[in-house]
Formats: sequence, C-alpha cells, structure tokens
Amino acid sequence: MTKNKPLIRDVTETGHYYGHEIVLYNDDFNTFEYVISTLIEVCGHTPEQAEQVALITHLKGKCSVKSGSRDELDPVCLELNNRNLTAKIN
Repeated sequence: MTKNKPLIRDVTETGHYYGHEIVLYNDDFNTFEYVISTLIEVCGHTPEQAEQVALITHLKGKCSVKSGSRDELDPVCLELNNRNLTAKIN
C-alpha cells in the first residue's frame, strides 16, 4: 500500500495557495540539450537549474521542475507536454 504524499500547504501574503508542483519524467527520446533548452524557455530556469533538473530526472526517473498554484502551472505543464516532455501536476 502506498501512502499519498501530503500537499505542501503554503499561502502567501496575497492569499494564493501554492501547493502543487510540475514533475518531469525521464524518457528515452529527448536529448539533454533539448530538455535543458525547453526548461529554460518554458519554466524560466537558469541554464544551471535546467541542467541539474535534466540530470536528476535522468538519474532518478523524475524531478520537480516548478511549484505554484494550479492556475499558474496548468499552461506551463501543457507547454512542456506540447514540446514532447512527459510532465504532470501533482
């Protein structure tokens, strides 16, 4: 039996709830360079952040790439999927 990971409960001073995250999953067809450039363009990562995420995703099978509200993450996750990266919101 698997226990569900509790959502992070963080409310900013503006009252926005930031309890979700986009998780990127490893695949066998995208290159490191492509994943890195996509993370920079879509998620606003620095080159160093994007490289670390790509490496962690490759080694561990998945990695959190961005956290925020569902409304904020939906278009980002959709764009990652449209660019053939496997990502979902938790």
